[in-house]
Amino acid sequence: MAKPQISKPPLFLDAAKAAKSLGVSRATLYAYVSRGLIRSSAADGDTRQRLYNAHDVEALKKRKAVGRRPREAAAQSLDWGLPVLSSGITLIENGRLYYRGQDAARLAETATLEDVARLLWQCEAQNPFIADQALPPPWQPGLLKRLAALPLIERCQAMLPLIAAGRATAWQRDASRLWSGAAALLRALAAATSLSEPDAQPIHLHLARAWQLKPSGADILRRVLVLLADHEFNASAFAVRVVASTGASLGACLTGGLAALSGPLHGGTTSLVELLLQEIDTVGDAAAVVEARLRRGEGVPGFEHQLYPEGDPRAAALLPLLPRDASRNALAAVMRDGAGKLPNVDFALVSVRRALRLPKDSALALFAIGRTVGWIAHALEQHREGKLIRPRARYTGPAIAD
Repeated sequence: MAKPQISKPPLFLDAAKAAKSLGVSRATLYAYVSRGLIRSSAADGDTRQRLYNAHDVEALKKRKAVGRRPREAAAQSLDWGLPVLSSGITLIENGRLYYRGQDAARLAETATLEDVARLLWQCEAQNPFIADQALPPPWQPGLLKRLAALPLIERCQAMLPLIAAGRATAWQRDASRLWSGAAALLRALAAATSLSEPDAQPIHLHLARAWQLKPSGADILRRVLVLLADHEFNASAFAVRVVASTGASLGACLTGGLAALSGPLHGGTTSLVELLLQEIDTVGDAAAVVEARLRRGEGVPGFEHQLYPEGDPRAAALLPLLPRDASRNALAAVMRDGAGKLPNVDFALVSVRRALRLPKDSALALFAIGRTVGWIAHALEQHREGKLIRPRARYTGPAIAD
């Protein structure tokens, strides 16, 4: 069966097309390049010709259009648009992910999630994970059994308030006094997702023991957790910041982040990738499954990311570590050859779950555990701002009655 052909925008434009798209002269285009607004590279086989990044051109067009329509600026900034808040936590630039200036993919080679937590929480020389308050108490007898039937996210939301740090109001408290409680919440969430008792082990080792993994599997978990620690102002991080801006507890902030993560357009995408790969396992033909989905007007989850037009670096760091999986490899090949689309982190998470034979919902569990570190960092940063996040609405309802 022929591989499905999916139309896709070009990755690069020549000077004439780039200038025309922006509605500017070539001289202005070159000025944008010199100012770092548009990336350019030499054309293959012709070093005299330059090509211009189509994603950068489109982003600049959007910025220019918003600048001419101020009333639309706020709305567009909340939709993969211009920065809406200042933050010193995470930078996504030139296809790379950085935590406080350090490349996340490089950190993942050796760092633990606790190391990244100390970096993002700005603990410096202090290690809150060794404090007595950083070890949550055991769960109440029978609690894990009673809550095991709940969906993963709801189980975590039910168990967080049982940790003292999850109930303590964070308003006007110094961040350093919240670190050990934050560590306790992270450990509690790892235990809740894996239906285990919390302990003082590094998170990846705790999970490896709960899921009965070999050291090689534990190391993959360590890398996954580091790469998932934060991702700038995604939906869940923004939800956390809104809650934190009210002065609420860290537990309340994490509950908001978990709620946002549960949606099918965020962390819930992992369940859609699971279903896709199961379908390919059954049919035995990735190209046929993709073709059928496209004919039904459905998407193919697990590929592309708007912030990484040339490929998600988190997926690129994880997938080479995994053993061969016929369905996974076939799907990736079909999407690469037929559409020029590369795997994103959702695809990588499900691939890790399958490779390590982890329990159901473990891909989402890893997402939630790793991202808890970033959520806490955003909550602490927003607490320091001391400002309520309260945007205004552009009213679109019925006209005022006389």
